[in-house]
Amino acid sequence: MQEGPRKPRRIGRNIAIGVAVFLSLVLIGVVALFFSVQGKMNNVDAFTDYDGRPAETPGQDWLLVGSDSRAGLSAAERKKLRTGSAVGRRTDTMMLLHIPDGDGRPTLVSLPRDSYVPIPGNGNGKLNAAYAFGGPKLLTQTVEQVTGIRVDHYMEIGFGGFVGIVDAVGGVEICPKQAIKDPKAALNIKKGCQIMDGGTALGYVRTRKTGTIPDFDRTQRQREFFSAVVKKAASPGTLINPFTAVPLANSAAESVAVDPGTGPFNLLSLGLAMKNNPVTTAVPIGSLPTIDGQSVVKWDTTRANKLFEALESDQPVPKDALEKG
Repeated sequence: MQEGPRKPRRIGRNIAIGVAVFLSLVLIGVVALFFSVQGKMNNVDAFTDYDGRPAETPGQDWLLVGSDSRAGLSAAERKKLRTGSAVGRRTDTMMLLHIPDGDGRPTLVSLPRDSYVPIPGNGNGKLNAAYAFGGPKLLTQTVEQVTGIRVDHYMEIGFGGFVGIVDAVGGVEICPKQAIKDPKAALNIKKGCQIMDGGTALGYVRTRKTGTIPDFDRTQRQREFFSAVVKKAASPGTLINPFTAVPLANSAAESVAVDPGTGPFNLLSLGLAMKNNPVTTAVPIGSLPTIDGQSVVKWDTTRANKLFEALESDQPVPKDALEKG
């Protein structure tokens, strides 16, 4: 007679025990994955102390660099993806990401690679030349001095790593506004929303087949794709699924190079911040002159200063400092 009422309590207790065991296993898995990723991460020296370096400011500032390194791609993959076989690496993409303190929206700013800027010790030249002259350290110093913002974290990824990460999250949905066919980028896509795998994504962010000024279109697509990939990587459906979380973590660890002070939790915080509807823009452009036989990009200094001063003070960027498109 007294056994009946106890059965629901036993069931409830068993469920509670089961949930506790499950959560413990998840926690153990997360910790194990953390140490596994930590041990595989590639570090690169990206910072140097120098006279006049900007002081630390509120929020976090990331310099995100995409290089044309073919590391990790086989000869067959390089042929299929039309990446060529150039040795070494050059910067193909540069973006500054500001993550504010509190719950404000992050701001992702493209820095055109042809931006004509002062390069410490090398006169004036295109921004991507800083990397060619002195690698990540000189590139970071150049960005800091021209923007007035101290960079807290540096992350770099090559062609092969880009493909691997996109494939690890199962592809990303992108909605091109036009069909694009570009044999040089191994790209042939239709207009409208579609899931892009790593190879298609690489062609999409590399192609110069669209826009009156193709490189400006490229920077817009790069911001679009970076936001989409990071949001999907940080989504609960990816993070709690071991069949996606583990390959993604391993791919990211092996494909991405970061400064020694950046670890897995920093990357996770970046991903979670990018889910907060980031503001995406480019440095405001003033003119497109030809200097010493090269086409370069000169910034609209007044608007660019307003943009960087807002980020430096951890404030929303004024609308008139945002580049359209």
